[in-house]
Amino acid sequence: MELGSGLSQNPTGRRVVSSRGGTQAVDRAARLLTEVVHAPGAVTFTELAAATGLAKSTTSRLLLALERNGLVRRDDAGRFRPGEMFVRFAWRGGAEAGLTEVAQPYLDQLGRDTGETVNLGVGRNGVVEQIAQVDSVYVIGATNWLGRAVPLHCTAIGKVLLAYGTAKLRPGRLERRTEQTITSRAALEAELAAVRQRGYAVIDGELEPGLVAVAAPVYGDGGAVVAALSVSGPGTRLTPPRIAEVAAACLARASALSAVLGHRPAAQPPQAVRARQAAQPPQAAQPPQTAQAQREGAA
Repeated sequence: MELGSGLSQNPTGRRVVSSRGGTQAVDRAARLLTEVVHAPGAVTFTELAAATGLAKSTTSRLLLALERNGLVRRDDAGRFRPGEMFVRFAWRGGAEAGLTEVAQPYLDQLGRDTGETVNLGVGRNGVVEQIAQVDSVYVIGATNWLGRAVPLHCTAIGKVLLAYGTAKLRPGRLERRTEQTITSRAALEAELAAVRQRGYAVIDGELEPGLVAVAAPVYGDGGAVVAALSVSGPGTRLTPPRIAEVAAACLARASALSAVLGHRPAAQPPQAVRARQAAQPPQAAQPPQTAQAQREGAA
């Protein structure tokens, strides 16, 4: 609120000194940013202009500047939320709070890219916990994985978390969920090495018969894997040639989400190599007889 004589009142009620020069623009931008940060959800342009009392032209100009600098961002509906800078700051301590909200646009886009079920998962207490999901556009093969604890060793998300050291297996024998499940720890270690080499994980009938899934790592600030993004569906749709296409899409969305969380790849980003490798059908997507023979030999 403008008080005159070079004084203004910020949202906390404190009087602050401002000039009619550049600091006035800073004060106005700060008011907009405060409204966005303290809003319970996404806020529209009209709501911001009304709440701050700023002219629409001024509101538009300042919001564009805030958006360019990563302080606010727009969702698919054009509403405003806190930007990448706030997300990166929150993730400095590895906090998981807010991850689903930040990740949701990337899950939505991956769902549109593939039409299949998309999940975001983390490791917790030796299992995979799905914390967000976008449903498949198909009826056949659509499953709600939210709230279902599933093993690490026979899920694509779990393999990613294991491969990059984010999660650890529980002691004891590996549960056999299907005939295709890897139950030898030596064979699993070989599989995890392959995951690290190509940059994504694949399962083919290891959790449930006929279920195929692909998952890619999501990195946080500092380079640690904090979650995994997956696409799953029936093997009748996710055939080996299509797995290559889905893997490339999954890698791209996971990489974009990682960038928002503050991840900065090395000068020679492995994701570029991985995306090219995704053009070839992954070894884990071989016909069941061949995949089983390999597991028996590795055991």
